[in-house]
Formats: sequence, structure tokens, C-alpha cells
Amino acid sequence: MLNIIIISASIRTGRKSHNVALYLEHFIKLNYTVHVELLDLKHYAFPLFEDRLDCQAKPSLNALEFKNKIINADGVIIVSPEYNAGIPASLKNVIDLLYDEWQDKTIAFSTVSSGELGGNQALTHLEFVFNKIGADVDATNFPVSVVQDVFDSFGVPTHKKRTDKLAKVFIDEFIKCIKINENDKV
Repeated sequence: MLNIIIISASIRTGRKSHNVALYLEHFIKLNYTVHVELLDLKHYAFPLFEDRLDCQAKPSLNALEFKNKIINADGVIIVSPEYNAGIPASLKNVIDLLYDEWQDKTIAFSTVSSGELGGNQALTHLEFVFNKIGADVDATNFPVSVVQDVFDSFGVPTHKKRTDKLAKVFIDEFIKCIKINENDKV
């Protein structure tokens, strides 16, 4: 059974991207025979990045747990808001905490914005960073524009039928990429 991790990247008070992460977790659980787990960076409360995890003398148990979850994942979906044309510091912090763990990992993105562009600048930033690290970046993404109007705080979309249709295309492609990546490793 495939193991999919969803990372909710924002730790900001009043965050809206987390609602999209909740939706994706619920959608995957209802529609696919995979294991899915949501990792909320707000709950991890990582300290500011000082050095990669593999270079730390005494890494925190939280950091080691996070690392193991990424290692054991077949694929990772990162749900990130766009803040000032980039990604939140909490996400960049955790990306830089690891390195080898991201390499050859199938990664997909859901970028979120309060405006009309669905976080496309955050998406560009994420694609650049993860390609540089050597992750297997899935070209399909799940952008969400005007997130405050299209998802409630429980992750329920305003237009469920349309959102489910888009999510199905996104997740089907993501799972296909995971399987291709797994076959390439054999």
C-alpha cells in the first residue's frame, strides 16, 4: 500500500492553506486505497534552522520523527500558501532541515493564495528548490485561488463537485508519478 504524506506548511494564525490540506487528506482517504497522513508544521514547532539534521549533535525527537515519516513516504504533497511572492519560512526551514531524504522522493504541490493566481509564485519557488535538491517533482499541481472563499475551516469546499473533479486529476497523476518513480528505482 502506498504511503502518502501531506505537509501543511503554514504556521500562521488564521491560516487558510491548512483547510486545503484537510480537504486533500479527507479526499484521498475516501477515494484511494493508500495510507495518507497529514503532517502539520504548526504542531511540530521546529526551531529556526541552524544546520541540517544529519549534522546536528542532538537533534530533537520531533525532527527525527519528521525525518522518518519523509523517508518512509512513497510521495509527499506539500500544501503551501504564497506569502509575499514566496513560501512561508516554516516550510523553507523544514526543507533545509533535510536533504538526502528529499532526493528522488516524488513531490507534488498545492499552492494557495487569497488572490486570483493560486500561489503560482510559491509554486515556482517550490519547483526550483526541490528540483535543485534532486526530488522527483510532479508537474501536476493543485492551485487554489481565493482560498478564503472556496474552503471552510474544516476543509469542505464550496463547490464540492468541481473541486473533487480537479482533486481526482491531481491525485491520479501524483499516484502515477509515484509508481513510475518506484519502478525506476528497481
